[in-house]
Amino acid sequence: MLKEKLLNDLKEAMKEKDIMKKNTVQAIRTAILQVEKDEAIEVTDEQIIDIIAKEAKKRKDAASEFEKSGREDLINQNNKELEILTQYLPKQLTVEEIESIVKEVIQSIGATSMKDMGMVMKTSKEKIGAAGDGKTISEVVKKLLS
Repeated sequence: MLKEKLLNDLKEAMKEKDIMKKNTVQAIRTAILQVEKDEAIEVTDEQIIDIIAKEAKKRKDAASEFEKSGREDLINQNNKELEILTQYLPKQLTVEEIESIVKEVIQSIGATSMKDMGMVMKTSKEKIGAAGDGKTISEVVKKLLS
């Protein structure tokens, strides 16, 4: 189970005195605990992957802000955190792979115009999951529907 792997990785990072990995894994575990407390549930591996994907998205969004401000130290820290988070996510699909999945979705629901974008996005995100980010999926859907 992914939760146990995170705990083991946290222990390992503490032994190796790898502060960056320790802090990143702790952030993931904190986010998981927050979801479990808020929703009074035991999270599944699928939900943990979604949580990690959200954490990775936060880092990606922050990267552009750090680059604008020219903070090299924050850029490096952010990139290392993103690298650690990516290790727990499924292999990311290429744009071509996402495109083929979206084409299948468009055919299966009979989408013909941008009016159908919401339904295509919803179904595509369900199929792709954490293996692709929403921004890329959105760009592909717009391209195929216009």
